[in-house]
Amino acid sequence: MAGTGTFVIVGGGLAAAKAAEALRDEGYDGRLVLVGEEHHLPYERPPLSKSYLLGKKNLEDTLVHPPEWYDDRDVDLHLGTRATALDLVGRTVSVGDELTGFDRLLVATGSTPRRLALADDSGAPVTYLRTLEDSRRIKESLQPGQRWCVVGGGWIGLEVAAAARGAGCEVTVLESLELPLLRVLGREVAQVFADLHRAEGVDLRVGASITGIEHVDGTAAVRLADGTSVKADLLLVGIGATPNVDLARSGGLAVGDGILTDERLRTSHPDVFAAGDVANAQHPVIGRRVRVEHWDNAIAQGAAAARNMLGAGLPYDRLPYFYTDQYDLGMEYVGHVDPDGADEVVLRGDPADGVFSAFWLHHQRVVAGMHVNDWDALDPIRAVVTSGAVDVDALRDVRVPLSDLVD
Repeated sequence: MAGTGTFVIVGGGLAAAKAAEALRDEGYDGRLVLVGEEHHLPYERPPLSKSYLLGKKNLEDTLVHPPEWYDDRDVDLHLGTRATALDLVGRTVSVGDELTGFDRLLVATGSTPRRLALADDSGAPVTYLRTLEDSRRIKESLQPGQRWCVVGGGWIGLEVAAAARGAGCEVTVLESLELPLLRVLGREVAQVFADLHRAEGVDLRVGASITGIEHVDGTAAVRLADGTSVKADLLLVGIGATPNVDLARSGGLAVGDGILTDERLRTSHPDVFAAGDVANAQHPVIGRRVRVEHWDNAIAQGAAAARNMLGAGLPYDRLPYFYTDQYDLGMEYVGHVDPDGADEVVLRGDPADGVFSAFWLHHQRVVAGMHVNDWDALDPIRAVVTSGAVDVDALRDVRVPLSDLVD
């Protein structure tokens, strides 16, 4: 396929940019079109709730590639343009007012923050975090004494809460579950993050149920089911994201919590692939479909999909990885816990010391692991998770090095 035909990438994010990079690096020199709905060049999103939000990075630092990279590699960019329809029979994508033909297509349309109608309809100052513009608006409000209310105790909500506290804002986090990150991390590790934020002065309210939101003199007044209320100069909603499947659905691709793909990131059409937040891919190691909304997955899946567009035929078997930085806590996590949760969580080290690791077990197999502030631990943790079958008693024993658990 190298040197012939037209490859189209729909999506202006990290997965799309990495796919374009891999196609050129692998020798594809045919026409390459990249369609992005945002007006910016593809950029990385983690800085939006971390270094860019904190003023440690500027716009140029977040770009996947500088502007000249696309010119040098003859990538036909269509930015600020939405792909609105897909015709699989005619092999065309509607881009603006034009039809763009393709021989192979990659859909990397990402996801969109879930909306909270109570907030959107209130007229109160409400924001979400997905784009550079969102991050800029939030950064302008990071002023000492500003009152912030964060709805949702997930990664985005907690990272922004940490940034707001660091800027001297008053912060309330409203989480509907018993603990933030409970579904992701389980009770033992979720408690670590709850304790961390409370120690940093966050008013963390768990089991919170919002009954109403009002606009009062330029502020948000949030009423809770327990009879209390929270007043905020800005309300940030972080309650998850929804995959952008409209384009895929318009062409008749199989969808279901994302675009359904096989292990090689191929969709229900043999010449159409999907990658990044939108891809619900069969995972050969995990043994079921997984949709991952993290930075590392976008990088690796974009490149893997590109190689398979060129005929490599390789299964995507990389385990999910993500990280977070909150206050003085840095964490890296690898693996995946099924929706029904883990049977056991093994802690190595004492969370009170600020350095520890954790492993999630399902049917006596390690399915995920993480470390906090132990920067030499990721590789052995990844090896343990990849192996899966380890001596659980030895895993519990902090005197046994992780490297000794894997042959």
